[in-house]
Amino acid sequence: MSRTLIDKKPGTVTLFAFDEGEGLSEHTTPYDALVYVYDGSASITISGEPHGVKEGEVIIMPANEPHALRALTPFKMMLVMVKS
Repeated sequence: MSRTLIDKKPGTVTLFAFDEGEGLSEHTTPYDALVYVYDGSASITISGEPHGVKEGEVIIMPANEPHALRALTPFKMMLVMVKS
């Protein structure tokens, strides 16, 4: 489930919720993105390197680098995409 809170020319803010085992398949975006973890834990793979994240942590996903996400537990995050 996702809900976009802000969708403006300079960037977006979107909330996501995943059940355990759900996720996002590998993809790239032309923009840097910041993930703030509200609840749970997940594995975020960036350019083939897995990163474990949990509640209260932040990770940056660089522009044009392949990334994917898999929830290890029920997982909630905020994605801030910086377009300019």
